[in-house]
Amino acid sequence: MRMSLRNSALGALTAAAFLAGSATATATATATAAPGTPGTPGHLVPRELPPHPSSDWYASDVTPGLPDPVPFCVEGALPSAGATHRTFWTEYDTSASQVVVKAATVDAARRLAAAAEKKVRNCAADWERDYPEGTASWRDYGTLPAEDGAHVYGVHTSYPDSEPGIHLYGVGRDGRTVTVVEWGEMGSYEHAPVDAFRRTTSTAVVKLYHP
Repeated sequence: MRMSLRNSALGALTAAAFLAGSATATATATATAAPGTPGTPGHLVPRELPPHPSSDWYASDVTPGLPDPVPFCVEGALPSAGATHRTFWTEYDTSASQVVVKAATVDAARRLAAAAEKKVRNCAADWERDYPEGTASWRDYGTLPAEDGAHVYGVHTSYPDSEPGIHLYGVGRDGRTVTVVEWGEMGSYEHAPVDAFRRTTSTAVVKLYHP
């Protein structure tokens, strides 16, 4: 088994947010997590995440508010009011989360999605200012035609004498509902399942509609 991010000093610097799923997991969580609260937008389930080569995915229940910690790169961009979230984890260092926010208006949702995307685009530069000994970069993996649109990004961080971290983000909107999906593990860009994550992001946006 590869070293867990929780046991690496880099984990606190590069990808602590990706441990939310395993840190908050309950003993009864399974690969077919419980459904969300009635009346809330749909959330991803484990089988809709990029497949892991050596582990099932596990999930928390859909929970009101933001995860603790808030996903790396989007801290401060997402309100707790109107938010629900679900965290995901594997038996290795790979983990993920989804935050869904129902805004008051469509215009407010557009602004929220734009703010989340801006935070992701600025994340590498912000991280390097906080940790000047390290290096970080980001990639734009393009837009998706799901509902009112989605965008996928990648962020890579590296710190001396520690394992690098690779992170994928999907930000999408359907009407006045916004979702941010994040995935991360130790590694570099070549380890990122970009095509599978684009499908995950599209699925997440399509599931936002709730009559």
